[in-house]
Amino acid sequence: MTGTAVVTTPAEDTLRVVSPADGSTIAELPMDLDVDAAVARATDALAGWAGLTPGERAPYLLQIADRIEAFGAELADLESRNVGKPISHAREEIAPTADALRWAAGAARSAHGLNAGRYSPGILSYTLREPIGVVGLITPWNFPLLEAVFKMAPALAAGNTVVLKPSELTPLTTIRFAELVADILPAGVFNVVLGDGRLGEKLVAHPGIGLVSLTGDTTTGMRVAANAATDLKHVHLELGGKAPVLVFDDADIDAAIDALVACGFGNTGQDCCAACRIIVSAGVYDQFVGAYLARVRDIVVGDPADDATTMGPLVSDKQLRRVVDMVDRAREAGATVRCGGVTLDRDGFYYAPTVITDVAQESEIIQKEVFGPVVTIQKASDDDEMLRMANDVAYGLAASIWTNDLDRTQRMTAALAFGTVWVNHHQNTVPEMPFGGYGHSGYGKTLSTMSLDDFTNVKHVMVKPKA
Repeated sequence: MTGTAVVTTPAEDTLRVVSPADGSTIAELPMDLDVDAAVARATDALAGWAGLTPGERAPYLLQIADRIEAFGAELADLESRNVGKPISHAREEIAPTADALRWAAGAARSAHGLNAGRYSPGILSYTLREPIGVVGLITPWNFPLLEAVFKMAPALAAGNTVVLKPSELTPLTTIRFAELVADILPAGVFNVVLGDGRLGEKLVAHPGIGLVSLTGDTTTGMRVAANAATDLKHVHLELGGKAPVLVFDDADIDAAIDALVACGFGNTGQDCCAACRIIVSAGVYDQFVGAYLARVRDIVVGDPADDATTMGPLVSDKQLRRVVDMVDRAREAGATVRCGGVTLDRDGFYYAPTVITDVAQESEIIQKEVFGPVVTIQKASDDDEMLRMANDVAYGLAASIWTNDLDRTQRMTAALAFGTVWVNHHQNTVPEMPFGGYGHSGYGKTLSTMSLDDFTNVKHVMVKPKA
């Protein structure tokens, strides 16, 4: 498929897109391993796009937001079919996707910087923020539409042109999105290429790419950073997570369970911020576990197209095998599987909602990202132990604490080594505020004006007037 936004040359292979719900083939797409054509188109478009003022670029983004909303039902249906998430959840993603574009359209018009001033006698200094150029965006399979927009909105608002590679597992919403915006954006400003990891490696290595932004697992992020370093490219990484949830003895247990079941098993746990690692004060541990298990048993696992479904399948057989193997190893190491822990006897890649207790802090199931419908619950004797357990992982993306004690809130939010900390809720993002992690969760920020910073270069200008 060749057009103003989706760029392929003659196919070198075929990309088979599979339904997670039943394993059937949804689509077969031409796969290309050459990014030169897309980078060339983006390069040709760069001067014209970067030459617009932020106010002149803004209407394009606003039109895209309107188009997403107008075709929201179709995009949600594609997302549900391709990813396997319940259709009701896919519909809920349309509004924040459009909102991110509207935010970026306005934010770029008021980009911040250092104050102009005379810091050297007789010389005026000021700074400019300029687009990096052609940027390569690599998006994940779990939120293909949302993540594509979260990356491309600030990139385009800042004056860059884009070459985007979606995951080979879930490219359908990105392709349809590219078709929908093709008559809005000038030719070459936004380009989509289709392929597997080999194509991603070529995008990272391409000399015409000035920045690479990846959302993916930590191992892939390390490889991207190493490859980009050979050409000193800018790198923006949103990587894995192992979100700790600290439930203190003064928490509203019912409210916590409502949120944590939804955020632990939403998108079948395939979320870097999933509430997957719950740490509970000893005084309320038994109460919490009992109530949590009762709520988990109410999860309706089924066809993503059914409005009654609250949890769908995993995205692929490979992901299902990963979850099966990790839970089996946890069980063999002495952990207690309180519910689930089995595949479901139906077509597709289904695994039962799983809760595990009696888990050692150093165990794999605590230290490594599962990316599936698996939640661990640990007991802690006091606040200090809860904090030690929470921080004792390589990841640092997000965490939540559940308490009504203001002093404890301030103490814990300061001490938790995570890029986002939610208090008495979990997994909420807004475009006005930054999202990004510490440690093995990557660097750079998604959303907020800080994301605009990541997609620009800073130039310092010093002017000495004629005497």
